[in-house]
Amino acid sequence: MNLLLIGAVFLFNMHLKYNNIKIIILLFLQFSFLLHLYYCHSVPNELKFDCIPKGKSDEVTCKKMNCSWTPAIQSFTPWPWCYYPECYNNYNTINISKTSTGVVAFYNLSVASNYKKNIQILRLDVIFETPQRLRITIDDAVQIRYKPPFPNINEFKGIPIQRNNSLIISDFVVRLSKNGVGFVIIRKVDDTILFDSRNIGGFIFSDQFIQLSAILPSKYIYGLGEHRTNLILDSNWKTYTMFNHDNTPKPDINGYGSHPFYLLMEKSGKSHGVFLFNSNAMDIILQPAPAITYRVIGGILDFYFFSGPTPSDVITQYTEIIGRPFLPPYWSLGFHLSRYGQTFEDLIQVYNRTIEAGIPWDTHWNDIDYMDNKDDFTLSKHFKQLPEYVNNLHKNGMHHIVILDPGLKSQQSNGTIYVPLKDGLKDNIFIKNSDGQPLEGKVWNDIGTVFPDFTHPKATQFWKNQILNFYNIVQFDGLWLDMNEPANFINGDFNGCSSYKSDHWEEPQYIPGIVGGHLNYKTICMSANHFAGIHYDLHNLYGLIETISTHDALLEIRNTRPFVISRSSYPGFGHYAGHWTGDINSSWDDMKQSITDVINFNLFGIPLVGADICGFHHDTTVELCSRWIQLGAFYPFSRNHNGQYMKDQDPAALGSTVLSSAKKSLITRYYLLPYLYSLFWKAHVYGETVIRPLFFEYPNDDNTYGIDTQFLWGAALLILPVLKEKNHHVYVYLPKDIWYDFYNKTAILSNGNYFVITAPADTIPLLVRGGYILPTQTAALTTTLSRQNHFELLVATKHDQSTGFLFFDDGNSLDSWKNDLYNKVQFELVNTTFSSRVEMNGYINDNFVLQNITVLGIKQGPSYSQVNGIPFNDYYFNKTEEVLYFKMLNLNLRMPFNLTW
Repeated sequence: MNLLLIGAVFLFNMHLKYNNIKIIILLFLQFSFLLHLYYCHSVPNELKFDCIPKGKSDEVTCKKMNCSWTPAIQSFTPWPWCYYPECYNNYNTINISKTSTGVVAFYNLSVASNYKKNIQILRLDVIFETPQRLRITIDDAVQIRYKPPFPNINEFKGIPIQRNNSLIISDFVVRLSKNGVGFVIIRKVDDTILFDSRNIGGFIFSDQFIQLSAILPSKYIYGLGEHRTNLILDSNWKTYTMFNHDNTPKPDINGYGSHPFYLLMEKSGKSHGVFLFNSNAMDIILQPAPAITYRVIGGILDFYFFSGPTPSDVITQYTEIIGRPFLPPYWSLGFHLSRYGQTFEDLIQVYNRTIEAGIPWDTHWNDIDYMDNKDDFTLSKHFKQLPEYVNNLHKNGMHHIVILDPGLKSQQSNGTIYVPLKDGLKDNIFIKNSDGQPLEGKVWNDIGTVFPDFTHPKATQFWKNQILNFYNIVQFDGLWLDMNEPANFINGDFNGCSSYKSDHWEEPQYIPGIVGGHLNYKTICMSANHFAGIHYDLHNLYGLIETISTHDALLEIRNTRPFVISRSSYPGFGHYAGHWTGDINSSWDDMKQSITDVINFNLFGIPLVGADICGFHHDTTVELCSRWIQLGAFYPFSRNHNGQYMKDQDPAALGSTVLSSAKKSLITRYYLLPYLYSLFWKAHVYGETVIRPLFFEYPNDDNTYGIDTQFLWGAALLILPVLKEKNHHVYVYLPKDIWYDFYNKTAILSNGNYFVITAPADTIPLLVRGGYILPTQTAALTTTLSRQNHFELLVATKHDQSTGFLFFDDGNSLDSWKNDLYNKVQFELVNTTFSSRVEMNGYINDNFVLQNITVLGIKQGPSYSQVNGIPFNDYYFNKTEEVLYFKMLNLNLRMPFNLTW
C-alpha cells in the first residue's frame, strides 16, 4: 500500500509539472513495471521455493536461472536464498476447453529450464470422477511417457457422472491459471482452498525432473511414508524421499516402502487426501507456509484428490482406487514367534517353554536359518526334521511361516542342480543387464544373486512352481518376503553399471535425497531391463509385484486365504499382504515410534501391520520387553522377532515379569479377537482403518491431532501403552466422551481433559468408549481352540444407548464375503431393550452361541428381565461397578433376539 500511495503522489506531481498525458502514461507504465518486479521478487521467507535444490547456490547461478536472490544476514537459514519469483512462468497456455467429465488444457514451453530435455507441449486433464474424487494429470501431449503398470487402479471409465439422468455435483471447484501451468482446488461447501499451485514454486516438466509446488490449508499433514517421523509431519523445510531401500529405520532417510499419499486436517475439522500415482524416485518437501513441493525424476504427474470430509472417508475413498485391504485368515490374528539365528534344537526349545508357560500362541516362523547355504526353496540338513515339526504344529491347531528372499543363487555349484536357477534361465525370467544376460548382484547366498523379473509373463508361474516344490517338502501356511526393495550387498552389478548409459539412468541430473547418494546404492542398476521397462522406473514397484505373484501362487497351491507379510511396499500392497516395520532397535524410542508406524500404514490401506515386539537389533531388557509385549499384543499383526546373536526374547525366556505381561495382554487380545476380526472385515469391504489415531474419531478436537502415544482399535477400544522406563502410570488425553476402564469397569466422564491412569507392571491400560458394543470370545491357547468357545458382548453405554456388530466366518475360506458364507449380526441397546438383527447367516456353526452380556454404565438395577418375551432370571447387577451382567443366555446368534429389563 505504501508503494501505491507513493506512486499516486508521484504521478499527481508529474501531472502538475508536465501537464502532458503521453508523458504521464509512459511514467505510469514504467511505475507499473517496477511495481510488478517488486511484488514478483518480494516473497515472504515461508513462501520461498528453492530454485537450486542440489549443488552450490550463488547469485550468478541463481540469476541465470531467472530466479531471485536474497541472502540472509546469518550464515544459515532454513529457507533458500535462491528462490522462484512469483511471476516465474515457463509455459504459455495454448487453449482450455471443457469435456464431458471436466477440462482439458494444452501448454507450450516458452522458456526452457536448466534441466535437460524440457517437454515442449503439455496436456493437463481435470476429471471429476465421482463427487468425492478428482483426478488431475499433467503429461507430455505428444510422446507417451512411463506410467506405473501396478497396482491395477480402479480407473474411471470416462462416462459423465450421472444420477437420475443429471450431473452429480462435485465437492470440488477447480480453476486453472490464466497463463501457465497451475491450478487451484477449492472445497465447494466452505470455499477452503485445498491445493493451490498457481504462480508459485517454479513449475518444471523435463524428461527426468518434474516439479510442482502448492500452498496447503494447514500444517496438520499425515502420511508420506515410509519414514521415521512424528504422526504430524514436520513441515519446517523437511524433505521426504521416496525410494525403497534396505536400511535400519532412522530419521531423515528413505525407508523400505514408498507411499506418496497424504491426509490433511483442515481448520474446520474436515479433511482431504492427495495421492500422486507415480513410482519413480522423488523428493516431497514440506515448508512452513504451509506448502508442498513434488520433485519427481520420471513418469508423469497423476494426482488424485479425495474430499472426505472425515478422515475415515478419505481412507475409504483412497482404497477404493488402490484396492481394499485383504481379509486375513483368522489364525493370523493370533500371536507369532520368530527369530533369526536359530538352530532346529533352539526352535524346539522355544516351542516347549512357550507351551509349558501357557502363553496364547498360533504361529511359529523360520528365518533364513532353515535354508541350505541360504538359498531359497532349499532345506538345510540341520533342519531335516522341520517337515515333521510343522505337521505337529498343524495337529495342535497351529501354523508355520517361512521366509523367502527374491534373489536366487546365480551359479550352479558342488555338482548339484539348483532347480530355481535352472528353471529361471529356461524361462528367461531374470532381470537383465545391458548385454542381455541376467544381472548379478550379491545377497545372502555364498556365490552371487540373480533377481526374478516379476513383470515377465512367465514369472508368476515360475514363482508358483518353486513355491509348490518347497511346499511339497514343508507344508507352510504362509510366506514372509524380505529383502525385496530389492536389497543388494553391492552397488548395482558385479561388473558395475558403467555400460548402462550411466549418465542417463544411474546418475540423472537430479538425484533425490536417498541413502548413499546414488540410485544404485545397495540395490541393482537403474538401467537394468525388466519385461515392463527399466528398473529406473520400476524400482519402487518390485516388492509389490513380487507380493502379488506370491499371493496368487499361495492362493492356487493352498486354495485357502493367502497369508503374506512383506517388507517393501507401494500403494495397493494392502490388497495382497501385510507388513512389518523392519529391522528396528530394541529401545524405548523404537517402541514409541512403532505406534506412528502402525497408524501410518493403516492410512496407506495396509491395516495388517506390526513391529518386531521387543526389537530386532541389540539385546532387549526385561522391563522394555514386558511393556513392549503389552503394546505388541495390540498391533494388528502381533509378532515377537529378534536378530542373530541377540539373547532370546520370546516371553517364556525372560522370566516371570515378561511372562506375566505376555499372558495377561495376549489373553486379552484373544478375548477381543471377534471384535478385531470384524474390524478387518470392515477394512476389507469398506476400506476403513483397523488401527486409527484419536483424531479420526474426534476431528473437531484439535487436541487430538498430534497424539501419537495412544491409539484406537476401530472406534471403540482405546489403547494406552506405557512408553517410558520405570513408569507405572500413563498421562493421557481423553476427548469429550464417556470412557470405561476395561478391567474394573469404572466410568470416566471427560470434557476433553488429561488424566493419570495407573498401569501396573503387567498391565496395559485399556478404555472402552461409551456407545459401542464389542463382540468377544473366551480366550484359549490358540485361535483354533478359542473359535470353539461361546461368544460374549461387552456393552459400553452412552446415554443408555450402544451399537455394534459381529462378522464371523470359517476364517480361512476364499471369498466367504462374496459367496455369503458368513454371519453378520448387528446389536443395539436403546434404554432397557437390547436387540440383535441378523443380516446374514450363511456360516453354519454349532458354536455360534451367545452366553454372556456385560452392560457398563447402568445406574439402576432391573427388577426383572425377559429374553424373547420369556422371563429370564440369570442376571446380576453390581451397584458399586454400575454394571449389569447377564449369564448363560445360550442364544443362537444366527437367530434375532430381544432382551429387555
